[in-house]
Amino acid sequence: MGRRRIVLVVLLAVVGVGGYLAWQVYHRLFGPGPEFKEGDRIVLIPTGSDFDQLMDSLKARGLVADERLFRSLAERKKYVNKVKPGRYRVRSGTSPNALIDLLRSGEQEPVRITFNNIRTLPEFAGKVAGYLEADSAALIQAIRDPSTIERLGLKPETMISLFIPDTYEMYWTDAPAEVLARMAREYKHFWNVERRAKAKEIGLDQGEVATLASIVQAETAKSDEAPKIAGVYLNRLRINMPLQADPTLKFALGIDSLNRVLDRDKEVDSPYNTYANTGLPPGPINMPEARYIDAVLDAAKHDYLYFCARESLDGYSNFARTYEQHLVNARRYQRALNQRGIYR
Repeated sequence: MGRRRIVLVVLLAVVGVGGYLAWQVYHRLFGPGPEFKEGDRIVLIPTGSDFDQLMDSLKARGLVADERLFRSLAERKKYVNKVKPGRYRVRSGTSPNALIDLLRSGEQEPVRITFNNIRTLPEFAGKVAGYLEADSAALIQAIRDPSTIERLGLKPETMISLFIPDTYEMYWTDAPAEVLARMAREYKHFWNVERRAKAKEIGLDQGEVATLASIVQAETAKSDEAPKIAGVYLNRLRINMPLQADPTLKFALGIDSLNRVLDRDKEVDSPYNTYANTGLPPGPINMPEARYIDAVLDAAKHDYLYFCARESLDGYSNFARTYEQHLVNARRYQRALNQRGIYR
């Protein structure tokens, strides 16, 4: 074999090997990444994370096969010193190059936060913080900040009415201040011109509507009966009759598990004792849902002043115009409880 031919063969071999190696590198960086049988994977990058911490997280999630090549590409894309916090969804088969582009873009996948059946602000904070980077302590601190409450035109007792139970999309990195700003926008959107006009028509402001709605919500799980119960309470308010709402006593006592209220419970010294005090209590006793707020705004018009649970214990109520008829209904209900051995 001639010398030139040998040189040519060697050169071709070098080029071939170099090309193969280059293809391997290209394939590792731009070709399909790991396949996930269990579906997409979520990457959480806490605020303040550096690239080394990110690498540890990616490797733990099985998203980086060759750390050296991944780091090299990240350096070329000027991402190493620009790590952005967030919650990112990585699809099965995502290449290292596409992964870096995703993380570099900062385009987080929103989280869907659903909250309902909330009784207290700490309970709300704990629920929402479960979806976010911020912890519940930071969130409740922001909620109870006097300057925030004043700026929103609310009171400590009515602050809970800012949050309308529903499903919302937020970002994992949203700070407590951003959560409150979002909820304030939703509150303003909810209390549109029509709802404000209805509140004015029944003689209540927004906070008072929420307070009454919270009582109605505590009284019944039957949405179709809520406007009728709301009508009873509005009738009592109009004649300055005590609301005599058992849920407010339970709130004052700090006990939500009572099935029946006794006479001694009605002696509790609290502004939430609606047996001893006329008018509405200082604020909501839970976080009222939109359907109960609307039940108050669209309260049924009737002349009932009393109601109590049916003796069938089916969740519905018997209504009465007179106290005498109410006592008849109440005795039926009490007998039903006694028969079932329910004394508290």
